[in-house]
Amino acid sequence: MKSITKKFTLILIFFFTLSMTFAEKADALKLYNEGKYKDAITVCEAEIAVSPNNMNSWVVLCWALVANRQYAEAELRSTEARRINNYDLRIIEVQAESKYYTGKYNEALVLFQRYVATVQENGNNRLGRAYYFMGEIYIKQEKYQHADIAFTTAVHIEELRDLWWGKLGYAREKTGDWKNAIAAYDKALQLNPYQQIAVDGKARCKSHVN
Repeated sequence: MKSITKKFTLILIFFFTLSMTFAEKADALKLYNEGKYKDAITVCEAEIAVSPNNMNSWVVLCWALVANRQYAEAELRSTEARRINNYDLRIIEVQAESKYYTGKYNEALVLFQRYVATVQENGNNRLGRAYYFMGEIYIKQEKYQHADIAFTTAVHIEELRDLWWGKLGYAREKTGDWKNAIAAYDKALQLNPYQQIAVDGKARCKSHVN
């Protein structure tokens, strides 16, 4: 009887430990989605210490580091993650973001291009975000037609991003496409009537068409 009780107790402990492990993994992403980035980082670091090859933990860690504006650390940790799996597109994308925020625009662009060329548009990825960053890089490089294409693709994927529409308007404005620039600015203002990029940009463009 004691032997059966002991076995039953061990089984309960096993499943409790297993459920706690899954709960911790879920908590990291939940904390990230709730904007509790420092807590998410702490949970991910603990998970990685136990299971260093768990790419889900590495991904959420790097997302949280970027969101917490720890860009240099995000670049470092994403590099470590790619030594484990160099083909995880989630890591490639977040590493691109970290390089963008640390001013390594050319390196970031290569990674974003690799990401968008490979990932599927399924609503569960950061494809629109990647095209948005590509547009920002092209603006910095004064490649405004490239920026137009990138921002156009971004807003096609996520059409409710007023900032992205404003940046699309700016890219078109810089190519002298006043009419389509105004259309993009108008869309931005429909989503956010107080968006200053669109307010100022539309006023500039209207001076060219009136």
